[in-house]
Amino acid sequence: MYESTKNNKVYNPDLLYPELSYQIIGVLFDVFLELGFGYKENQYQKAIEIAFKKSNINYEKELPIRINYRNNFITTIYLDFLIEGKIVLEIKQGNVFSKKDIEQIYNYLKSTNLKLGILARFTKSGVKFKRVVNIK
Repeated sequence: MYESTKNNKVYNPDLLYPELSYQIIGVLFDVFLELGFGYKENQYQKAIEIAFKKSNINYEKELPIRINYRNNFITTIYLDFLIEGKIVLEIKQGNVFSKKDIEQIYNYLKSTNLKLGILARFTKSGVKFKRVVNIK
């Protein structure tokens, strides 16, 4: 079953944050269309940040998250982007989604108690992305 949103777009009602996800993916495609392939991750991040500002999407970049174990500090991880306080966006460059990349964003979700992450890769053939859901 699908339902319509106010923008006449059709989404699966089981998707988390469908409209915001759609906006984020649109920004990623816009960045790729203008820059193309071959830049480093941090260069794509800078372009994405500019596009988020122009699109009025609220975000935090390179957000530090402290990881503790039994009230003892272990390490700090850094999210590429936290969008609207809801979605973790992790940017990668290259053609292959690795198990390590998926585990990384899943760990970010668990560490922040967030439900949705988007893992985006800038490849030779365009932007590819995976939605990663924290079901706990």
